[in-house]
Parts: sequence; structure tokens; C-alpha cells
Amino acid sequence: MARVALVTGGTRGIGAAISKALKAADYKVAAIYAGNDEAAHKFNAETGIAIYKWDVSSFDACANGVKKIEANVGPVDVLVNNAGITRDAMFHRMTADQWTAVVNTNLGSLFNMTRQVVEGMRTRKFGRIINISSINGQKGQMGQVNYSAAKAGEIGFTKALAQEGARSGITVNAICPGYINTEMVQAVPKDVLEKSILPLIPIGRLGEPEEIARCVVFLASDEAGLITGSTLTANGGQFMA
Repeated sequence: MARVALVTGGTRGIGAAISKALKAADYKVAAIYAGNDEAAHKFNAETGIAIYKWDVSSFDACANGVKKIEANVGPVDVLVNNAGITRDAMFHRMTADQWTAVVNTNLGSLFNMTRQVVEGMRTRKFGRIINISSINGQKGQMGQVNYSAAKAGEIGFTKALAQEGARSGITVNAICPGYINTEMVQAVPKDVLEKSILPLIPIGRLGEPEEIARCVVFLASDEAGLITGSTLTANGGQFMA
């Protein structure tokens, strides 16, 4: 019987690639999105992957949403916490709203989502929780104190929960992408990309969303059962941890 995978932020960018790769690996996939209805419905029409809309920074929305998915698709075996936002500003100019929005969405969502599925995983003695962190959670980034703090928190969350879930057959791992060829990076001015970003990447190119998706598919598999509490760095050698 096909396992059920749930991907937050699963209809665009890295999340869309993850959703499609998991479907290709014979998972039943549910993709969650927050706001871009047009992109989400286009994704659904092209892939046939079920889509659900809610705000992952809300605990109650996550509780209600996961109940709906489990009723429609089945108990969640694989959770990919991918949803994230940026609200960049130098710290001395950062507002409380910019801080709270990023921390609640990028880090708070890990509690909000994982809390809904972890008890079922423990009962069934199987679970895969994969958190999409960031290179900037490992090394920090000027102008992104909020984002870097949240993404570093994802790594701590991963390591602690991995210890709790290990005896119940639940693995918890993080992936830290570097610069990936998504809409957000494509919006960077070409001269900035070529002069300030690419020279820092030893392989000399951006990563592709599908490369991160392949990492997820492996960590979700039975074959990855030995790996838990790990941080998989996927950044072309830009930062070696």
C-alpha cells in the first residue's frame, strides 16, 4: 500500500519539485500552500497531486487541515516541512512583525505540523520527518537575522526530535539547500548573481529544485532508516559543515 506524504509549501519552487518526486516514487502526496491560488491550481491540474490551503503558522489550521488529509488520503507517513517566507531587513531596522512572521512560519510551523502526525507515527512504528532548512541557518546571513535564526532553529528541532523518535521507527532529518534555481533566486539581478553569488559556489552553478527533491526521496525511503538527526548540506560546496 502506498505511503502518504505531506509537503508544506508544496506547490511552488523546491516544494513543487519535492511533491512531484515523491509522487513519482509512488507516494500518495498532499501539497499544502498558503496564498497563491493560481499557481496551486495550475500545479494540481498539471500533476494530479491533491492540494490543500491553510496557514502553517496557525496550530488550529494545521490540526484541522491534517485531519482532513488523513480522512481523504490516509495517515501521514512522511512529513516534509518545507514552507517558508522571508521578510529581510537589517536587524536595527527590523520590525516586530517582520521577526514574528518569519519565526512563526518557518520555525513555528514545524511544531504546528509535526505535532499533528507524530503520535500516529509512534503508534504505527514508522515515520519520516524531513525539515527543509537553509545554508543561512548554518552560516548566518546579513539582513536575515529572523530567517537565519528560524532556519538554525529547524536544525535544533531536528536533532532533538530525532532522539525522541528513534525507538519508534521515526527518523528526523534536515536538508540545508544553498542557492537553488527558483523564482526567488531568478529575481536576483543578473549582475549580482554572476558577480556576487556564483563565484562563491565551487561547482559554479545554482542548484536545481529536483536535486533537493532527490535528497528528500532518499531520506523518506526505508533504505534511509539508519540516518536520523542528520543535516544534509546541499549547496555545491559553498558552505561545508
